[in-house]
Amino acid sequence: MDYDFDTAINRRGTNSLKWDVGDDELPMWVADMDFKTAPQVAAAIAKRAQSGVFGYEIIPDEWYSAITRWWSRRHNFEIKKDWLCFCTGVIPAVTSAVKRVTNHGDNVIVQTPVYDIFFHSIENTGRHVLENKLLYQNGTYAIDFDDLEKKLADPLTTMLILCNPHNPAGRVWTKGELQKIGALCHRYGVTVLSDEIHCDLTEPNVYYTPFAAASEECKNNSITCVAPSKAFNLAGLQSAAVIVPRKDLRNKIVRGLNSDEVAEPNSFAITGAIAAFNEGEEWLDALRVYLSENRKIALAFLKEHLPEITAVEQTATYLLWLDCSAICTDTRPLCDHIRQTTGLYITAGGQYRGDGKTFVRINVACPKTTLADGLNRLERGVKSFLPKL
Repeated sequence: MDYDFDTAINRRGTNSLKWDVGDDELPMWVADMDFKTAPQVAAAIAKRAQSGVFGYEIIPDEWYSAITRWWSRRHNFEIKKDWLCFCTGVIPAVTSAVKRVTNHGDNVIVQTPVYDIFFHSIENTGRHVLENKLLYQNGTYAIDFDDLEKKLADPLTTMLILCNPHNPAGRVWTKGELQKIGALCHRYGVTVLSDEIHCDLTEPNVYYTPFAAASEECKNNSITCVAPSKAFNLAGLQSAAVIVPRKDLRNKIVRGLNSDEVAEPNSFAITGAIAAFNEGEEWLDALRVYLSENRKIALAFLKEHLPEITAVEQTATYLLWLDCSAICTDTRPLCDHIRQTTGLYITAGGQYRGDGKTFVRINVACPKTTLADGLNRLERGVKSFLPKL
C-alpha cells in the first residue's frame, strides 16, 4: 500500500502547540510530525467516535496483547502482561517514578545534552540533577563511563534516567553499552528509568535494544516508558505504557501512577494505541524510509550550502542535532536571529545542557516541500547572521 507523506497538512488554527506561530513563520522545533497518522489508526479512532458515548474507560486485554506482540515482533523482547501499566504520557510516568523511587534531596543522573523536560521532572520534585555529560567525539556522542561510575557511587544518587534512543543526540545505544550501564547501576543500587519513546524511529535496518532486554541485571532494575506517540504522531491522545518487570518496584510505580491520577485513559487513548501496534506496521516502515530520505536531503544541503554547520551522526529520531560551534558559542542569539529574519523557528541547544549551547535541533518530520522551505530559510538566516560576528 502506498502512503502519502508529501501532502502538506494545514495545521494553523487547529490548537496545535507547534503551529501556534505567526502567519509567515515555519515551526521546525517541537518533536511533532507534520504527517497524518497511519490511516488504520485514524479509521479506528473515527469508528470509536461514531459511538457518541465517551464515558470512563478500562484497560482491555487487547491493549496488553498489542504491546507485547509489538515488542516481541519488532524488538525481540518478551514482555509479560503483568509488567505493563497504562499512563497518560511518558513524562507523567517519569515524574511519578522520580517521586516514588527517590527521596527529596537525592541525585538523579541524566546524560546531557538530553531532553530538557527531564530536568523539570527532577528539579520540580526537590531532587538534584547530576549530569553525566556525553563525550562528543568525531561527530558523534559516547558515554563517559568513568564519570558515570563516579556519580553512581555517590550515596545520594538513587536513579539514572536513560534516553534510549537518545534525544537529541540520535544515538541508538548498543547492547554492550546498555549492559555496562546496567552492571554499574546494579553495583551501586541505582534504579534505571529508561525513556524509549523514540525506539520505533530508527533508520531503516537499524535496530534498538530495549534496556530491559540487555541483561537480567538490566531487566530487574528497570522502569521503561514507551508510547505510540512519536512513531505514530499521537501525542494528543495521551497514551503511554510503563514496563516494570520486578514486582516490588512495579508496585511502587502502580501506586505512584494512581496517586498522581495519571493511570486512567481517555476515550481514544486505548483505541489509538491498539490500532497503531496491531495495524500500523507497514505505514511505520514507509515513514522510516521517508524520514531517512529527509535526513539525507538535509545533510546534503548543509554540506553544499552551510559547511560551517556540522551534523551529528545519528541513526534514530527525526531530530537533526547540528553543531554550530564554528559560528558561535551560544546558539540562542543565532536562533532568535533566524526566526526574526526568516520566520524559521528552531530550538537552541542550550536548554538540553551538557555541550548543547553550541548546537541547534531541527525537526525534519515534514513533507519534502516544507523541508526545502525550512532549509532555505536556515541558509538565509545563518548567512545574514555571520556578518554580525
